[in-house]
Amino acid sequence: MCRVAARSFRLFQIVALLCALLAPSLAAAAPRVGAHDGFTRLVFDLPGNATSSVTAAGRSVTVKLNVSLKSEQGALKAAGVTAYAVSGGTVTVTLAGSSSAANTKVSVLPRSGAAAARLVIDVPTAAAAAPLAFRPAATPATVTRPKVVLDAGHGGGDSGMVSQWVREKDVTLDVALRTRAELIKHGVDVVMVRMADTNLSADKRSDLDARSRLATTGRVSAYVSIHVNAGGASAQGIETYYFGQPPAGSNSRAVLENGGGSVGQELTRQAASSAQSLLGDILAQAKLSFSRQLAQKVQSRLLQYTGAANRGVKTDAFYVIRNPTTPAILTEIGFGSNPSEGARLATAAYREKVAQGLARAILDFLNTQ
Repeated sequence: MCRVAARSFRLFQIVALLCALLAPSLAAAAPRVGAHDGFTRLVFDLPGNATSSVTAAGRSVTVKLNVSLKSEQGALKAAGVTAYAVSGGTVTVTLAGSSSAANTKVSVLPRSGAAAARLVIDVPTAAAAAPLAFRPAATPATVTRPKVVLDAGHGGGDSGMVSQWVREKDVTLDVALRTRAELIKHGVDVVMVRMADTNLSADKRSDLDARSRLATTGRVSAYVSIHVNAGGASAQGIETYYFGQPPAGSNSRAVLENGGGSVGQELTRQAASSAQSLLGDILAQAKLSFSRQLAQKVQSRLLQYTGAANRGVKTDAFYVIRNPTTPAILTEIGFGSNPSEGARLATAAYREKVAQGLARAILDFLNTQ
């Protein structure tokens, strides 16, 4: 009888443990922390879509949510912030002495695909007179303008893909110039990798390295590399990449854009190795998550403006976007080898649609009207 009772008790314990493991849990409370030029970003995952109210007083920012997180608190070792505390639906961030509670930006982002809903808190860390949404400050002398780098892929002796309809280097430059014109209208400073049919070096490795370095020259809000795809006659559509490991079991697109042949293979191997080393770096992952957000916005707007087929948002080891300190993406705006898409890319009207979609996506990412 005692053995039966003991077995029953052990069975009860096992069932209770399984129920505890399978029961829905509250979202983890500790934030992901990302360091950027001028601000520190804290990201709290939420268990579902939420609404919020914000109170900024003294050296703290308090956000009240209509969802509950696990109660937790701890110190933060990042510029501008010293600690966080979570209790139910209340999130409080304690700021460092030089940070501005008034200019701290709080956003609650809804669930999007595989990305969970999240609370994003951007804390200024530099003496920036403009809030992080890049709205002008009170006096023109202290206005901070976002800066975007546009990389028109290929150029000079490197034509990129060539078909009976287009040369890649011509399309990318035209689209980049059109995108630049639209961004300037909205107060964005634009750095062009090239303004004419040139490259930065005849050596592909040096050319890509110079392009990549522009992502970290000064305070850069986004880096966008524009390319035209090639494939079989039936291949069509737009796809956008952010930096990461090449897709498993497939031929990496990056090999071609990294120079092709042995050079492209070697640069892709180096970039893939860098991607692998970043997977365990929390700060780098946070920065790459902003690249993913930029890629998603670019893909969505390009499809909206052009009606092209959706080939999705992907990761690959492109050498030109390998540095995670700036949100950086590479977009393939269509297949120049496709009879219908190549013909469209050859027209000024279609290139203008691509440029308008690209500019709108960048402005969305910068929170600029």
